[in-house]
Amino acid sequence: MTEGRNYRLVHGGGDEAEIPHVLIVGGGYLGMYTAKRLEKKLGPGEARITVVDPNSYMTYQPFLPETAAGSISPRNVVVPLRKVLKRTRVLTGRVVRIEHAKRRVEFESNQGELREIGYDYLVMAAGAVSRTLPIPGLAEHGIGIKTVQEAAYLRNHVLEQLNIADSTDDPAVRRKALNFVFVGGGFAGAEAIAELEDLARDATRIYPSIGIDDLHFYLIEAADRILPEVGPDVGAKALSQLRLRGIDVRLSTFLESAVDQRIKLSDGTEFEAGTLVWTAGVKPSPVVQASDLPLGPKGHVDTSEYLTVNGVENAFAGGDNAQVPDGNGGYYPPNAQNAVRQAPVLADNIIATLRGKELKPYRHKNLGAVAGLGMHKGAAQLFGRIKLTGLPAWMAHRGYHLLAVPTFNRKLRVLADWTLAFFLRRDFASIPEMSHPRQAFTEAARPQVEDGHLLRRVS
Repeated sequence: MTEGRNYRLVHGGGDEAEIPHVLIVGGGYLGMYTAKRLEKKLGPGEARITVVDPNSYMTYQPFLPETAAGSISPRNVVVPLRKVLKRTRVLTGRVVRIEHAKRRVEFESNQGELREIGYDYLVMAAGAVSRTLPIPGLAEHGIGIKTVQEAAYLRNHVLEQLNIADSTDDPAVRRKALNFVFVGGGFAGAEAIAELEDLARDATRIYPSIGIDDLHFYLIEAADRILPEVGPDVGAKALSQLRLRGIDVRLSTFLESAVDQRIKLSDGTEFEAGTLVWTAGVKPSPVVQASDLPLGPKGHVDTSEYLTVNGVENAFAGGDNAQVPDGNGGYYPPNAQNAVRQAPVLADNIIATLRGKELKPYRHKNLGAVAGLGMHKGAAQLFGRIKLTGLPAWMAHRGYHLLAVPTFNRKLRVLADWTLAFFLRRDFASIPEMSHPRQAFTEAARPQVEDGHLLRRVS
């Protein structure tokens, strides 16, 4: 573990070294809520808690499509970990290696400092990352919608494509800018394309040369339906909604290539597109592979119904990076609904282990699924029998997530965003330069005129 690296071992000092140490890898739903419950239920000096995450905040991911559409401010979908967790040490960085047999991890701060951290109890809550495929051009031109940075970028990018189309006399450049491709018809893909199509459609009002019919949105799905989470009936109605809006949904179709932003589909279609959004599934965080913990067939941490890691002691897991048995021969889906509800069970089982008491299994009946498909449009299946589309589903979507988003502060800010949007028209300001904040300074610091002409901009 230490070969070729400089590090220092951190155990704590004095009386602190005698206090059991709970290390939580990941500060998302599961990590934050587990730490918060441990803070609430553990007595003084009973244990110390550390959360490690590359970000200093937890992201409420169900709101990312609305963030991409500009309906919610990016800062209002994140919750600062240090503000929520009063008795937990938050380390901003990443765990690059886990040796549970030795009860230690290798930690790399965001500044590149390396050190080892010892622990007594481990919680794997590292979540998931986008699952990509070796498709030519995808890594160079695709973007996901798993982070708040990606969501904010997508809003600026889509509006910038409209700026490009409105500022050119080249028909090929214009067509490319107005083609938007989304791969993956699950929640992330369907919600993202619906929200961004809504944004682009509304924005055409301020572009004299662009009409709604000039926009071309493509949703590419390998399966024979979209939104499997809401069931076949509601999914079929959602599909009809999208197609009625002019979105070209290709089922049983694959992306074969995106080299030089030229899209090639398995049905033989080829065209250029300035936007390629990849939402075709997720996989466990890479740190799961960089550990000595037992893994399941798909690379998830092998977890029991008690949210303990099978085959080892004092290790717990849940959320997107774990396979948790549902008691019926399958596994719970790795979604936010389960992560939030696993957290109290996981925290209570850590406390039970500390106190030598009996553990409780995780059991949860699916409450349903809700999806927002743009302003006043949605799809929902509640309690297995209530099926909604259109405005009622959209209201159910917003109501559920407003209740679920952490902290009263963020609930109020999100509600304020929605209220302002009700009274004010959508904002179409595009600031793509935010992705390259030093560009203006870099250009100012170099020669700008040669032979009486301005030099090309720094890319």
